[in-house]
Amino acid sequence: MLLLSVVVLVHAQNGNIRGKVFDQSTGESLVGVTVFVVGTSTGTITDLDGAFTLSLPDGNYSVQLSYISYQTLVIENIAVNGNETTRLSDIGLKESTVEIDEIVISAQAVRTTETALQAIKLKAPAMLDGISSARIQLIGDGTAVEAAKRVTGVSIEGGKYVYVRGLGDRYSKTTLNSLDIPGLDPDRNSLQLDIFPTNLIDNLIVSKNFTADMPADFTGGIMNIETKDFPDDKILSLSVSTSYNPQMHFNPDFLTYTGGKTDLLGFDDGSRALPEKALGPLFPMPNNGLPDQQIVDFIRSFNPQLGAASQTSLMDVSAGFSLGNQISFDNREGSSGKNRRLGYIFSLSYKSEYKYYDDVINSEYQRFSDPTLNELRYAFIQDGVIGERNILIGALGGLAYKTNFSKVRLMAMHLQNGESRAGQFDLDDDGGAVGKSGYVGFSDNLEYNQRSLSNILLNGTHLFKDAGWEIDWRVSPTFSTSNDPDIRETAFTHRPIDTLFQAGAAGNPSRIWRELSEVNIASRLDFTKSHQLFGRDAKLKFGLSYGYKARDYEILFIKMQFTGTQRWTNYDPNFVLDPINLYPNRPNSVYYIPDPIEPPNSNQYSSNVHNSGSYISAEVNPLEQMKLILGLRAENYVQRHTGRDQTYARGDEVNGKNLDNEIVLESLSLFPTVNLIYSVAERQNIRTSYSKTVARPSFKELSFAQILDPISDRIFNGSLFPYSDWDGNLTETKIDNFDLRWELFLTRGQMFSVSGFYKRFIDPIELVRIPEQQTNTEYQARNVGEGSLYGVELEVRKDLDFISDALRNFNVSGNVTFVESFIAMTEGEYSSRKSYERVGETIQDTRDMAGQAPYVINAGITYGSHDESGWDAGLFYNVKGPTLSIVGIGLYPDIYVVPFHSLNFSILKQLGNGNTVIDFKAANLLNNRVESVFVSYEAEPQPYSIFNPGRSFSIGLKHSF
Repeated sequence: MLLLSVVVLVHAQNGNIRGKVFDQSTGESLVGVTVFVVGTSTGTITDLDGAFTLSLPDGNYSVQLSYISYQTLVIENIAVNGNETTRLSDIGLKESTVEIDEIVISAQAVRTTETALQAIKLKAPAMLDGISSARIQLIGDGTAVEAAKRVTGVSIEGGKYVYVRGLGDRYSKTTLNSLDIPGLDPDRNSLQLDIFPTNLIDNLIVSKNFTADMPADFTGGIMNIETKDFPDDKILSLSVSTSYNPQMHFNPDFLTYTGGKTDLLGFDDGSRALPEKALGPLFPMPNNGLPDQQIVDFIRSFNPQLGAASQTSLMDVSAGFSLGNQISFDNREGSSGKNRRLGYIFSLSYKSEYKYYDDVINSEYQRFSDPTLNELRYAFIQDGVIGERNILIGALGGLAYKTNFSKVRLMAMHLQNGESRAGQFDLDDDGGAVGKSGYVGFSDNLEYNQRSLSNILLNGTHLFKDAGWEIDWRVSPTFSTSNDPDIRETAFTHRPIDTLFQAGAAGNPSRIWRELSEVNIASRLDFTKSHQLFGRDAKLKFGLSYGYKARDYEILFIKMQFTGTQRWTNYDPNFVLDPINLYPNRPNSVYYIPDPIEPPNSNQYSSNVHNSGSYISAEVNPLEQMKLILGLRAENYVQRHTGRDQTYARGDEVNGKNLDNEIVLESLSLFPTVNLIYSVAERQNIRTSYSKTVARPSFKELSFAQILDPISDRIFNGSLFPYSDWDGNLTETKIDNFDLRWELFLTRGQMFSVSGFYKRFIDPIELVRIPEQQTNTEYQARNVGEGSLYGVELEVRKDLDFISDALRNFNVSGNVTFVESFIAMTEGEYSSRKSYERVGETIQDTRDMAGQAPYVINAGITYGSHDESGWDAGLFYNVKGPTLSIVGIGLYPDIYVVPFHSLNFSILKQLGNGNTVIDFKAANLLNNRVESVFVSYEAEPQPYSIFNPGRSFSIGLKHSF
C-alpha cells in the first residue's frame, strides 16, 4: 500500500498524454507503435490495445508516432496541465508503400473514436452497427439503453431490452464482454440495459450476421456491451435525476400495500416469508388431529393484509456514482519498458420508480360457433387499476492489469431489483361463452417480486507479436434468483342474494410463493494466428467454449377454505382474516390448506444444460479487393429435467410422468458460415453471407411447470404436457440465414446502406393458446411447422451541411426494415382454423410468424454544437408494425401487439468546462397506449391487454470532479 501511495504521488506531479492508435483502413489496434516526444528523451510503445501513456510536466508538446510500413505522424500543440490527462482518443495511421514525408496535424483533429468504429465496420467479417464511447459522450446518453436507441436496426422494448430487425426476444441476444449473461428476467435472451452507465462503456456493437466464433443461438442479431477496463480519463462523477408523469406521480389514488423495512433496497426483509409450520410434516389445518389453537396461531402467522390501500405516489428518482482511473507502476515509461499499468473502475446506481395505470384491461374473447357471425364475443373482462413501485440497485467494479503484450482483468457486477405491485379489479365472466360459468365480482391482488444477479468476469489476453499469435481466455459465472414471496389474490363473487367466496366462480382467496435460483457459467478460449496467404494478410482463428446452466424452481400454493357457511357483512379484503372470522368461529371459519395436499409438488422442477462448443475460422484475401471468411462451429447441447406432471403428483405412477435428471433435449450440430466482402471502392463494400444457427427452448418451456400470472389469471404450461394436438416433444429451431448488403461509409460517421435478408425456420417455437383448456386461459410453447421470412433494410446517417452551412450541426439518422414472414401451419392448426372459418373467409395454410414485426422504423434528428456552447439535442421516433404474439387456434383468435408510436425528445447543456451536464428528456410525447388485441376475420379488434404509460418528463444533473 505504501509503494502504491508513492507511485500515485510521483505521477500526480506530472500530467498525462493518453491515446490509442489504430490502422486507419481496418480499425484494428496497432501494437508496438513507437511514440516519441519530440525534443526529449521520453518515449514509449503502444500496448496490445494500441494504447499508450506519456507522463510529462506542464507544457506544450509534439508527439511523433512511427511504425514500419506506415506513414509517420506528428501531432503538435498538445497541452499538458497539472495532473490532468490530455486524451487524444483514437489516432489512425495509414499504410505507406513508398517513402513520403511525415504528416503533421494538430491535436484536436484526431479526437474521434467514430473514425475507428467506422473503420472496424468497414473491414469486419460480420455486418456490424454500433455506437462508440466518443459519440455516446457527445450525445450525452446516461445509460446503455439510451445509447442503444442510436444503433441502426435496434428497437427497445419496455425501456430495457434490445431487439434487432423487429425479431422478438427469442431471436435477439445480448452479451456482456462477448459472453452470455442472463438478465434479471431469467426467461429472456436480452440483458436489461438501463443499469449500465455509459461512462463505463467502451462501445455497443450489434452483429447482424453469424460468424463461427459467436454462440450458435444467434438469429436476428447479437448486441455486445464492451465495458471499459482502462479509462482514458480519470472518472469521478455523480449524477442525479428525477422524472415526472402527470398520470402517475403525486397521485393520491396510487395503490400499494405494507411491505418490509428493506423494500427501499430492492429485497424483502422476511415479512413476506412463508410461515415455517407450512413446510412441516403436518400442515396445521382441521382433520389433521391438531388442537384448534395451533391452527388459529398458524393462520395468524400470515400477514392479514389482503387488500390494496391508497397512498400518494412520489416522483421517480435515480442517482449514480462512478470512479475510475489508471495507475502506472513504471517510474519511467520507455520504448523497452513493460508499461505496467493498473486500471480500475467502479459504478453504483440507484433508481426508484412509481407506475400507476388507472384503466388496465385484461380480457378474453372467442369466436361464435355460428359462422355467419364475424364479431367476437367476450368470455371474460377484467378492468381495474394497478400501482407499482420499482427499486433497482446496480453495482459494477473492475480491475485490470496490463503490460505491453498482456492484459488480465477482473470485473464484478451485482444487480438487485424489487417490485411491489397492488391492483384492484372488476371481474365479468360471461356464462354464455364456451367453458365459462358466468359471474361478476371484484378482486384485490398484492405482489412482490425480488430479483438479484451477481456476475464475475475473469479475462486474459496475451499477444505473441513476433510469432503472430493472440490468445484470449475468459470465464464468467453468474448467480441469479427471482422470488415472489406471498402473492395474494382475494376475489369476492357477487350473487343475486349475497357476496362471498366461490370456488367455481371468482375463486377462493389464495397465496403463492415462487422461488427460482439459477447458476450460469460461461467460458471460452480463442486463438488467433496472423499470417500471409496469397501474398496478403490472413487470419486463422479457432477456439473452444463451454456453458453450464442449472435452475431450481418451485411454486407453493396455499388456498383459503371455509368450514360451513359464509356470511360477510364487510367486503373489505382486509377484514377476511379478522380474528372473528378464523377457524373455528362460525360463520366463515377461515383456514388454509396446501395445494397439493401431499407431496410431490408438480410445480417444482430442476433443469440443467451442458453446452460444449468448438470452432475454426479462416479469413483470407484471394483478391486485392475481396475478403472471404469461412467458418465452422460445432456445439454439443444437452438439457436435462427433473420434474413430474400432475397425474404422477396425485399418486398415479402408472399413467403419470416423472423425470429424474433425464435428457429432454440433446443435439450435436454443425453450424457453417460463409462471409464474402467485396470492396467496390476505398469506403464502399458489397457483403453477402450464409450461415446456419439455432434457437433453443428455455427451461420453463421444456418443463411440466404451470405458471400463473396473478394479475390476469392466465397460465403458462410447460411443453412436456401432451394434448390431443400436441405430443409434448418440444425441439430446437434450426435456421438458415442469407444476407446481402451494400454499404458506403463517409466522414464524420456518416453512412448509407441497403440490406436484404432471408431466413428459413425449421420447427420454430411459438406461444400457442391451448384449445382444450376452455375454463382457464392457458398457453404453451410448441413447434408450429416450417417458417420463412425475407426483408429489406435501409439505413442512413447524414449531416445536413449539404443543404446549408447553417445546418452543419444537425444530423439525421434512420433505418426502415420491411419484412414478410410466413409459417406453414401444421395439419392440426390448419384443421382447427378451418372448423371456425367464417362465411366469406378463406383460410390459407400459412400465417404470420409470431414475434416478427412486418416493419420497423427508427428515425432521429440530432443537434450537436461541437463548440463551446455545449448544447446537444435530439428527437427520436420508433415504431414496430402489428406483431402476432400468441397463436390462436379454432375458437380462440390470434393475439397481435398494436404498433406503439414512440416519440422522445432530449436536450442537454454542458456548463463551464464541460464537467457539469444538465439534461432534459420527454418520453412518449404522443401519449400512446400499450395494447394487444384479438384479431379475427372482419371483426373489430378486441382488447387482450391494455395499459397507458402516459407522458413523462425528466431532468438530470451530472458532475465530473
